Amino acid sequence: MSDPVSDGRRYFRPRLAFSAAWQPPAPEARGEAADADRFRETMLPHMDAAYNLARYLSRDPSAAEDIVQNAFLHAFRGFAGFRGDAPKAWLFAILRNCFLDWARAKGGDPIPLDEDAARADQASDGETPETILGRSRDAEMVRATVESVPEPFRETIVLRELEELSYKEIAMITGVPIGTVMSRLARGRQMLGELLLPSREDSRMERS
Repeated sequence: MSDPVSDGRRYFRPRLAFSAAWQPPAPEARGEAADADRFRETMLPHMDAAYNLARYLSRDPSAAEDIVQNAFLHAFRGFAGFRGDAPKAWLFAILRNCFLDWARAKGGDPIPLDEDAARADQASDGETPETILGRSRDAEMVRATVESVPEPFRETIVLRELEELSYKEIAMITGVPIGTVMSRLARGRQMLGELLLPSREDSRMERS
């Protein structure tokens, strides 16, 4: 599986081997067939974005595929409860729960809930981490850097800066207040800046 070169902000959108071929469980009646068609039309366009989030959360490409498959099965089984608003956010909420189940099965607690360190202001001298993310042509370098940001800040960076979800949608996915989302994002941006900006300075010095 290859990582495509950056295309604007959406620099990392790998195509899943099963994206085109994935089918929901076989329906048993005409009404269920219509639901399956609606599910495909509504949810399959977000499959690659779901993999993107799962890979950043798990930091394991193989596990990310399993998490996405599991999330889509759960989403299909619960699709009757989907009210038609914000399908990506609805799917991401399910995927996040599948990721947490996977992480707990491995004996970990991947997303700590304390916010003691989440009050820092966003770094904004000259270039910011998000502008670097938007321009970077080195997808592998940026992906690895984002993956090095600890949770819960990493998932907030991915949901806001890469998937471009609203604060409200992120709050719904993560189950925390919007104020907490904003503080996590500020702290995550600061962490990302500390990791990315020095490497940019090093690159400039090498070219000079």
